[in-house]
Amino acid sequence: MKALFKKTIYILPIAMLLFACGGKGTKKETTTEVVTTSKTKQLDIEKPQLTFGFIKLTDMAPLAIAKEKGFFEDEGLFVSVEAQSNWKNVLDRVIDGQLDGSHMLAGQPIAAGAGFGRQAKLVTPFSMDLNGNGITVSNDVWSKMKPNVPTDGDGKPIHPIKADALKPVITEYKNSGKAFKMGMVFPVSTHNYEIRYWLAAAGIHPGMYTKENVQGQIDAEVLLSVTPPPQMPATLEAGTIFGYCVGEPWNQQAVFKGIGVPVVTNYDIWKNNPEKVFVMTEKFIEENPNTAVAVTKALIRAGKWLDKPENRKEAVQILSMSQYVGAPVEVLANSMTGTFEFEKGDKREMEDFNVFYKYNATYPFYSDGIWFLTQMRRWGQIPEAKTADWYSSTIKDIYRPDIWKKAAALLVEEGNIPATDIPATDGYKPATADFIDGTTYDAKDPIGYINSFLIGNKDKK
Repeated sequence: MKALFKKTIYILPIAMLLFACGGKGTKKETTTEVVTTSKTKQLDIEKPQLTFGFIKLTDMAPLAIAKEKGFFEDEGLFVSVEAQSNWKNVLDRVIDGQLDGSHMLAGQPIAAGAGFGRQAKLVTPFSMDLNGNGITVSNDVWSKMKPNVPTDGDGKPIHPIKADALKPVITEYKNSGKAFKMGMVFPVSTHNYEIRYWLAAAGIHPGMYTKENVQGQIDAEVLLSVTPPPQMPATLEAGTIFGYCVGEPWNQQAVFKGIGVPVVTNYDIWKNNPEKVFVMTEKFIEENPNTAVAVTKALIRAGKWLDKPENRKEAVQILSMSQYVGAPVEVLANSMTGTFEFEKGDKREMEDFNVFYKYNATYPFYSDGIWFLTQMRRWGQIPEAKTADWYSSTIKDIYRPDIWKKAAALLVEEGNIPATDIPATDGYKPATADFIDGTTYDAKDPIGYINSFLIGNKDKK
């Protein structure tokens, strides 16, 4: 592959030379070569033709932008980006080699390597975003929650809204003979763990998993079930569920349609939490190491482009296209342009609702992955106790910052990102208490973290 692109333009001027005695006109062909130099240092790509998958959510944006802005092409990659029907289909198609890689739930490659669900060797060199989810309830549930929510001087609900406000509503539904049902997008999705965290922080039991009961509803006060993201609003409207946790634009769609109210975002459940990742098989990366680095380069550039505020309106237009998210521009803009609408008309500034590059968002931190493992163990998806070493060794087979670093180093050489954007890290973020209940998470003490909760499994150190 060459980093030098040549465009040749042929100009055919006609020069008429007039001589006093019967002069001739002569036609001369000249060639002018215009050379455009790309600063991209292309690698020797093993597989230039690639097919990637995604689910119709705004956090697939780095894939759409890398394609539409030519970042994949700069790397010598010719990429097709295809919408998939659900998260199970995404997982199966990557494992089976029908997709070369995909936008995926952070928990999917982790579960595949940790013993829950279908097993496979999957890896992620790239974290797609931070935040981006919300919990929405039906209008009826909100009308019953609202009297329990503190208000400010203008009568507006004070955020973040904790699940304490939902607790008496669940009791009311139960006393009237209705099981309280809520939706999430997949058993190992961030959404499942976020809604469980939010509920349990208020003393509401979201249910346990066992080897025999993979529905995760043992002892549950709220019955959680799987609904694909684009179907969430219709399922809520039909009354099949009374609320859900999902990514955008499907919370804002409920506001737009007037069928529900988002009550909390995952930024408030865990500030700047990791969300989706880009996943390939270990086999693909071993066979196509340069391709994997090139893909990661293009995605890092896309994340950087997305986090420039002046680009968000264009990003919304791109995502609204039918081949990507396909939602109305006004719905996408509600969360993608620095605001988030709760009750209709209650639109609030939320600059960091969608983060694609800031705060080292693209770096695959081991500590992010270990959090998912702790939640799998907390709720019984990992049925047996594990050692602290197991958590760190398991995640290091799945999260691959070494690939990210190779990509980022090349981007620094090219001048596409500053060297200061490469974090000096051992792969672990510092301990943080930026959770809705103030609990401290230290990835280097996963068992202590699991044991700190009143609801969930407990393990011996």
